[in-house]
Amino acid sequence: MPRLNLLEETRFEKLPVTIYDNAADASIAVARRIAMLIKSKQHNNEKTVLGLATGVTPIKVYAELVRMHKEGSLSFKDVITFNLDEYYPMRPTSAQSYVTFMKDNLFNHIDIDLNNVHIPDGTLAKDKVADFCLEYERKITALGGLDMQILGIGRTGHIGFNEPGSAPNSGTRLVTLDDLTRSDASRDFGGKENVPTKAITMGIGTIFKAREIILMAWSKKKASILKKAVEGEISADVPATYLQLSDHVEFIVDRDAASELTRLDTPWLVKDCIWDEQAIKKAVTWLALTLKKPILKLTEEDYNNHGMAQLATEKGPVYNININIFNKLQHTITGWPGGKPNADDSQRPERAEPAKKRTVIFSPHPDDDVISMGGTFIRLADQGHEVHVAYQTSGNTAVWDDDALRYVEFSIDFNRYQKIDTTQLEDLYMRMRNFLKEKQPNQTDSDEILTVKGQIRKGEAIAGARYAGLPDERIHFMNLPFYDRFKSQKSVSYEDDIKQTMDLLNAVKPHQIFAAGDFADPHGTHKVCFDIIINALKRLRETEEWIKDCWLWLYRGAWHEFPIHEIQMAVPLSPEEVMRKRLAIFKHQSQKDMPVFPGEDSREFWVRAEDRTKETAFGYNQLGLAEYEAIEAFVRWNY
Repeated sequence: MPRLNLLEETRFEKLPVTIYDNAADASIAVARRIAMLIKSKQHNNEKTVLGLATGVTPIKVYAELVRMHKEGSLSFKDVITFNLDEYYPMRPTSAQSYVTFMKDNLFNHIDIDLNNVHIPDGTLAKDKVADFCLEYERKITALGGLDMQILGIGRTGHIGFNEPGSAPNSGTRLVTLDDLTRSDASRDFGGKENVPTKAITMGIGTIFKAREIILMAWSKKKASILKKAVEGEISADVPATYLQLSDHVEFIVDRDAASELTRLDTPWLVKDCIWDEQAIKKAVTWLALTLKKPILKLTEEDYNNHGMAQLATEKGPVYNININIFNKLQHTITGWPGGKPNADDSQRPERAEPAKKRTVIFSPHPDDDVISMGGTFIRLADQGHEVHVAYQTSGNTAVWDDDALRYVEFSIDFNRYQKIDTTQLEDLYMRMRNFLKEKQPNQTDSDEILTVKGQIRKGEAIAGARYAGLPDERIHFMNLPFYDRFKSQKSVSYEDDIKQTMDLLNAVKPHQIFAAGDFADPHGTHKVCFDIIINALKRLRETEEWIKDCWLWLYRGAWHEFPIHEIQMAVPLSPEEVMRKRLAIFKHQSQKDMPVFPGEDSREFWVRAEDRTKETAFGYNQLGLAEYEAIEAFVRWNY
């Protein structure tokens, strides 16, 4: 796809940013830039000196370089590389080491001379690190510096492991990692407590000496920090802002990562817009929340002073615009998420007919249903709809080892009480204890332990769904195979997952589907589960009549919420319903207090859920609509 290079829209941006439609296109473009550099240097009988990054961001770049090499169009025999960083301490053979990462993703698949590969040494004695860092710098300088440095950006704004507080002239050195950086790495290490607290990193000053610097960022998870790096003031609090001082830097990002830049997020501040319905809704909502004024009190002066004069001129008068948007927001609110029977549904988000709908709620993990839409779940059941819940994965990685042992101990004691032979259970228990005693960080549990942990989460999910009002026959445990494959394979097929999903949908033939659209999930499970559903629906559409009347609603809430201008159905909850939802979440006891993988948000899941739904309700109220205790939000997805 062609890149967008709209210079007239970039006046808030303090360095060059090129936006691609997706990460795949952007990665190919970066790989081609690297290949062109290597070929140009080879043509002049010169060596190419590359600074390389690790992490998820450059993986597709490396894959494209490997593809070009295997097709015979690119050789790395004259390439010298210096990696940005490495955890300290870290064995090069460890699964989490950047030596392993670089070999797996690049070096093992190309013709590079490994004597030309340089990666910080995580095995050094601490008193040897300073000398190693000086020698690392000397080697780069002796080669004439880096021809090109590729970078990612961490959510603290770090480049390499130059965390907040790093100096702009810093060199290669040992650093202490930020707590958020360690949290982001926790899944790779089997918990944050296993993530090293230190790393060896190239300094910002070293990076600056490169003749070309490319920083890459993909996904909405990087949108907030990217905006700070590109549009914010230069600050040690966001080390990537130092790149604004370079004349040789370019940010290459996908549309999701760029989504909070002014030219995409609030484009009326930098250019004339095409004022379609969604753009007007977003702009008016933004204006009201920015000024802390109800929509119906916004004036023409407010529009003119905040970049929206074009809207006022083309679509005005502004009071008519205000009334239109106010009404649209009001029409999203409904106490009938399954549709209100015998009512005019022309201004309602859901259809009135059929009065009693068949509904499937897909839950990626065994608790996403009640965390993200527990109030709506209960409301649908209370209003008499045939509600089914489908738990897509077992969630068996997110249970503490101690809990698994405790449940087996209970089983042994209960069987003894019943005078049932416990020999096999005791053998299982000892195997589990012996395994866990020797278990290494991030090591996959034995099948027996995974089964116990899966049963714990299954029992909790059943308790939560029953509390919401479902009979057992409408509670489905899919255990989609991809989830366990991920534990041992880097590349998996989803074909059987899709077919299993199609079978469930064909058995229920729902009028409504609710699915997780919370792609900020740091572990990726939500997105994979969503893609499986979409693939199943698209295939079913080719053969099944019922699917033409099936609507797909997306929910969020586990990690963040939909912005108000995107919401198409808002289900208000009373204080009593908020409490019922909380109690449904409490059924998931293994996830209370401190879940195994909490992400960057340290709040308990029930607290997150209540805070987010209350924030949505407060936002509606700020815009001049009714005051509710909480609101669960949904967006309809057209597939």
